[in-house]
Amino acid sequence: MNDFTLNAELRSDLGKGASRRLRRLASLVPAVVYGGDKAPESVSLLAKEIAKLLENEAAYSHVIELTVGGVKQNVIIKALQRHPAKGHVMHADFVRVVAGQKLTAIVPVHFVGEAAPIKKGGEISHVIAEIEVSCLPKDLPEFIEVDLANAEVGSIIHLSDITAPKGVEFVALAHGNDLAVANVHAPRVAAETDAE
Repeated sequence: MNDFTLNAELRSDLGKGASRRLRRLASLVPAVVYGGDKAPESVSLLAKEIAKLLENEAAYSHVIELTVGGVKQNVIIKALQRHPAKGHVMHADFVRVVAGQKLTAIVPVHFVGEAAPIKKGGEISHVIAEIEVSCLPKDLPEFIEVDLANAEVGSIIHLSDITAPKGVEFVALAHGNDLAVANVHAPRVAAETDAE
């Protein structure tokens, strides 16, 4: 089990210019913490600390212990703004996690068993790489596993075909939207050769 922690400092200097100065002069990342029963807080994080945390994919879908001015609070990453060319984080949004209160989060999808459909002559296309889930903080999964071992050539795997972990609900399905997650199709090159 990984320990996800971050330290932050409250910031009073707000605005675009202040955020630029933070990034340029102090190697800090401006961020906002909101949600729960507290007012939103503007904070700053060390750029290298958030970069180290994000090296682990699980951090994106995990409860993080954020210490702001000595006060610890549990949060999840809601949004990250990255530099368009360099890829480093320029701004972060965190949402407070309240025990016993459902939250929505984006969770990565891990595909397993891809060798079986390929051996049958199929090609696999991943349609989505992450799924929005709704659950209690204690039930938040690190990732959603999609098993493609029994997929046939020409089949489409939908959200309804995936077994959600206990206590987890897929937001799209709750709204009546059965998204395609992956599909197995015949190779195009082989089809063109047969036609000739």
